Amino acid sequence: MNITSEEKKEIFGKFGKSDADTGSAEAQIALFTERINRLTDHLKLHKKDHSTRLGLLKLVGKRRRLLNYVMKKDIEGYRKLIADLGIRK
Repeated sequence: MNITSEEKKEIFGKFGKSDADTGSAEAQIALFTERINRLTDHLKLHKKDHSTRLGLLKLVGKRRRLLNYVMKKDIEGYRKLIADLGIRK
């Protein structure tokens, strides 16, 4: 269920400005999206895991706030990011 460091490096390399760029909003949104997808799959199997559901909702809120920031800063970059990640607005 956890993301390995190799998977994180791959995500940061694809969506960050460089391989070591872990702080940019785009890289964080990509990492949050991967975690959200994994938690969603977990909750499909374990429907009564309410603590994980709460963590998922908090993570979705964090991603939404970062997406709003990117949208205000760079609308074209925002559109490209949600298209690449397959996020619907």
